[in-house]
Amino acid sequence: MVAGVQLSRNVPRFLGSCALAGVLVAGVLAPVAMGAGVLSNQVSDSVDGISASLATSQQPLVTTVTDRDGNPIATLFDQYRVPVAYNQIAPTMTAAIVSVEDRRFWSEGGVDPKGMVRAALHDSSGGSTQGGSTITQQYVKNYLINVVDRGDKAAQYADKADTLARKLREAKIAVQLGQSESKEDILTGYLDVVEFAGNIYGVGAAAHAYFHTTPDKLNVQQAALLAGMVNNPNAYNPYKYPQEALNRRNTVIDDMVTNRMLAEKDAEIAKASPLGVLENGPDIPSSTCLGAPDDAGFFCAYAENYLLQAGFTADQLETGGYTIKTTMDPAVAQTVKNAVNANVPTAQNGVANAFAVIRPGQNTHEVLAMVANRNYGTDPDKGETSTNIVADASNVFGAGSSFKIFTSAAALETGKAGLNTPLPNQAGQCFTQPGANRYTPPYCVQNDGTNYPNPISLRDGLATSPNVAFVGLESQVGMPAVLDMARRLGLRNTLNTNDAGAIPDPRSSNPQYSEPQSQYFQNKLSFTLGNSPVSPLEMSNVSATLMSGGMWCPPNPILSITGRDGKPVPVKQQACEQVVPPGLANTLEAGLSQDTISGTSAAAARAAGWTHPDIGKTGTTQQSESVAFVGGVDDYAVASMVFADGPHPAEICPGTPVHLGNCGHGAFGGTVAAPPYFHAMSQLLAGKPDVQLPQPDPAYLNARS
Repeated sequence: MVAGVQLSRNVPRFLGSCALAGVLVAGVLAPVAMGAGVLSNQVSDSVDGISASLATSQQPLVTTVTDRDGNPIATLFDQYRVPVAYNQIAPTMTAAIVSVEDRRFWSEGGVDPKGMVRAALHDSSGGSTQGGSTITQQYVKNYLINVVDRGDKAAQYADKADTLARKLREAKIAVQLGQSESKEDILTGYLDVVEFAGNIYGVGAAAHAYFHTTPDKLNVQQAALLAGMVNNPNAYNPYKYPQEALNRRNTVIDDMVTNRMLAEKDAEIAKASPLGVLENGPDIPSSTCLGAPDDAGFFCAYAENYLLQAGFTADQLETGGYTIKTTMDPAVAQTVKNAVNANVPTAQNGVANAFAVIRPGQNTHEVLAMVANRNYGTDPDKGETSTNIVADASNVFGAGSSFKIFTSAAALETGKAGLNTPLPNQAGQCFTQPGANRYTPPYCVQNDGTNYPNPISLRDGLATSPNVAFVGLESQVGMPAVLDMARRLGLRNTLNTNDAGAIPDPRSSNPQYSEPQSQYFQNKLSFTLGNSPVSPLEMSNVSATLMSGGMWCPPNPILSITGRDGKPVPVKQQACEQVVPPGLANTLEAGLSQDTISGTSAAAARAAGWTHPDIGKTGTTQQSESVAFVGGVDDYAVASMVFADGPHPAEICPGTPVHLGNCGHGAFGGTVAAPPYFHAMSQLLAGKPDVQLPQPDPAYLNARS
């Protein structure tokens, strides 16, 4: 058993100061005799600044990201550290570290006079520098290296330098620390800050990483192994150098016996035991969102980027020890993840199915789920991607005819058409492009099929999606109004990307790459047919804006942030905007209410037994390289997109599973993108009463200009 530790609480504090004075005199006089009298000035000039840094610099802690129910989904950190209190550390651990590192710890005043004098005399004679550091001094040194100067390699080098100036500086600060902090707090702080190999810092993290236990449960051999590693974490790494680690552990156990902290018979038993570390360890959690569960990876990455955009730094997120509670609904996320995986397997060659769910609202649009058949990761062979294909404008082929929502909204706002307005709808027609000159070819378009009436009302057009009618309407309304409506309703980041879904490159001579979409499509009527890169998340927010009575809010993934002190941390939020009148939004919802009843997704809805009142708009690109369903039901605004995402994009074909191919008549939004929506929402709405859609505003039923 471990012997009891006797604290020298009756030793007056001033003895430490007296000891320090003696050591400093001995240490400074020697180098003065050698012609280095400036040493004492160097020490005095630096101590005050360093003491202030120690007082104000906080240890890097792990940030925990959770879902809305508080379940952890990821950890973010620069140093894996789990801080503990003194009463959470086993006596075996304190006994081991004191025995091997500083056996006079409990009685000294921050420095060890004998050790410092011995080291100073030896160093001044010209030999190699010696030790003599106490645990308190080591605490100061490690705090400088691992906390204060962790981002400054030059400063860390100075913190480790074997110079008398550095040792004297540490000694003076150590005595100051000894006068202001209890021995228990100093020992706890030391055990929290030191490295245990790799990216493991502090005894709390080390106990978990090496033994899957907590510091209060460490036995003699476990504590001795960890205490032995502190001197040289890499050299005594039990996985890389098991024999050296075992020898070092046993040395610590012997020191515990010498220091009367452990009985000899118990020591022999402990020394005979194996290392006992975890197989295939150490067990360290992922330090990024790449370690999140399959239904949370894209969400976590979006939440992290959202906070960076809100003014947090990466270092703050990785070291702040925050608890970030996100808006992610685990039930929604898992249900939708199952639905997209059933539609397109995770490792399906060349086909991605991204799905986003947002809760509409007047004050916030909470993101409930961001999933895909792909998982957030780095192994393409397993169907993983490190691109956020849900949040980014990653569907480079576009969302097809779902963009007709923007043309319709702009037409309602400008009065060019109302829900009942008949739209010219020939089987095929050529249109003059905006800003065209005599050399500009016309833009010619055809309807997909011959069963469309001519004319067709805007209401019926939204359900059945004839191309000619909507390109003609877009030509009437004008591209500036349509593009502005797309931005207002939700395509904020999407329209800032170029026609390849990337940041515009001003060095390129090709407008497709040098201009943002908001500029590039000013003279292109193809916009309403959705052939440009788009973010699935932002398209779901378009639905959320309409379902919120025309109130746009940024897609918000954050419920709250709590600091390491338990206090709330504010997050800068972009203000919500009333981007269209409620009457317009309600009318457009009414126009979108027929898609699953008599429109392009009706057959899939019937096959799924779908009967809920909802809004929807499908989209299919010309070569069926991308299909989409954008809509919403109850409190769920959604976007489901299936698109080619491999190096050799091709036509997407329906089937079980959905796949790339040459099927002659490829997939449609209603046949491939809508089924996951029906699958997931049917489960989420089971047993709930239907929520009726708003009635259209008479002011938007007929054209006004």
